[in-house]
Amino acid sequence: MRFLISQSGRISSFTILFLILIGLWLVFGRTEMPVRRQNAVPRVVTARGDLAADEQSTIELFERSSPSVVFITTSVIRRDFFNLNVYEIPRGSGSGFIWDQHGHIVTNFHVIETANSVEVTLGDGTVWKGSVIGVSPDKDLAVLQIAAPSSDVVPITVGESKNLLVGQKVFAIGNPFGLDHTLTAGIVSALGREIQSVTGQTIRGVIQTDAAINPGNSGGPLLDSAGRLIGVNTAIISPAGQSSGIGFAVPVEVVNRVVPDLIKYGKDIRPGIGVTIASDAVNKKLNIEGVLVLSVVKGSAAEKAGLHGTREVFGELELGDIIEAINDVPINNFDDLRDALDQYKIGDEVTLILSRDGGVHKLRIILEEAG
Repeated sequence: MRFLISQSGRISSFTILFLILIGLWLVFGRTEMPVRRQNAVPRVVTARGDLAADEQSTIELFERSSPSVVFITTSVIRRDFFNLNVYEIPRGSGSGFIWDQHGHIVTNFHVIETANSVEVTLGDGTVWKGSVIGVSPDKDLAVLQIAAPSSDVVPITVGESKNLLVGQKVFAIGNPFGLDHTLTAGIVSALGREIQSVTGQTIRGVIQTDAAINPGNSGGPLLDSAGRLIGVNTAIISPAGQSSGIGFAVPVEVVNRVVPDLIKYGKDIRPGIGVTIASDAVNKKLNIEGVLVLSVVKGSAAEKAGLHGTREVFGELELGDIIEAINDVPINNFDDLRDALDQYKIGDEVTLILSRDGGVHKLRIILEEAG
């Protein structure tokens, strides 16, 4: 390498020229090795064969049931602070299902609560204005109606939930996150659950499922493996608001009882007996097993049957009748009383078992519309 360096220790001009030539050769003088390319052909596709029986069943269920499921979007009216113009802005979305050929749509009350306008999108993509026909906040149910031709609506097949078993398959169809007609599958993971409605009332007999239920699924149907409606998806347990494997559905027996009243009367017509009862806190403070009758409505079924309310006698409080059972079903609080009465219709006759003056009495009473 001496000839590349001068005696003074500096790199000579010859060296610089030599390095430049080497660099040019590296850049332009190298030739790539030729690549031998072979003729590429597609891989042979292996025939899959028939779908498994459970897959075929699920596909058929979705194809048969999805036309009954609708997408619901709601809007609210807001006034501009500066120019007082009124605007309609999106509020939220949910799911629902077609109840009958008259265009009635069932969904959750909380889906349409406070909405000023509702739009319903059918499975064929057509959009219809929805009118609120009736609501039951205590059961978190609502009925809408659209003016679609009867030929365009496909009512859902109604089943039953009273004979469900933990472990049997269930399917949810809805519009989570606005993604229309999404199918999720799971099992009944528990029965007889309780949840709170938007009014704080307890909804009992609720179905628990691990089928994925996300925002937008509310109001959609929960189906059994035969494609029958067994519940209305209404709530999930999740701090993040997304599916965590625990979802709840209002049982179809409640839906089948409430919806006809919502269509006919616009509200849930519930049987009652015509009394005012003490709060659960008062009953607990007085150590009462049952519900205490505070007053009896004049002219009511309770008055006709001879029930006694709480009253003041000579400056002392005389407790009224304490309802302990209805047709041998124990009554411990207000929810028990309401749920027991919900099993009957207006005009039905039931037997009240009462505690009065330390004794037990039985009274027959004909149920009337609750006030």
